Amino acid sequence: MDVFEAITERKSIRKYKNVAVEAEKLEKILESARLAPSAANRQEWKFLVVKDQEIRDKLVEAANGQKFVGQAPITIVACSTESERIMPCGQRAYPVDLSIAVSFMILEATELGLGTCWLGAYDEVKIKEILSIPENIRVPTIFTLGYADENPAPRPRKGIDNVVCYEKYQ
Repeated sequence: MDVFEAITERKSIRKYKNVAVEAEKLEKILESARLAPSAANRQEWKFLVVKDQEIRDKLVEAANGQKFVGQAPITIVACSTESERIMPCGQRAYPVDLSIAVSFMILEATELGLGTCWLGAYDEVKIKEILSIPENIRVPTIFTLGYADENPAPRPRKGIDNVVCYEKYQ
């Protein structure tokens, strides 16, 4: 599978098989994050891999009751180890850096035949409490990982003319 195929095949999976993810596949997914670009190559991140069922069950409540968070065999929590740094463009570095790294992981998971779901609906304070994450560490995203037990239809997308313009903003 090439990268573009992984991009077109990726779907948000909310139903998972009760099958463990092989260690080799998980390592490759984590390695794809390690190799991802970051502002000034600072790699100011840490990824928490949560496999323990008791902990994942606690994460369900912190994720607004989304039951698939407890059903997926793995939840990966993306943490920023430096959340105050501003890039020269005026943007905070951590949401950009972690979005790139998580995107790389999700595309690698797709290539390896695994399903994922990127979550934005969760209580960061509760996540930090459950996982003993220090107060100064931000958690811009978490995602589930495992073998899909569903094949949802592709979601509609805007046409290319609605999202791309050339030379000036239109």
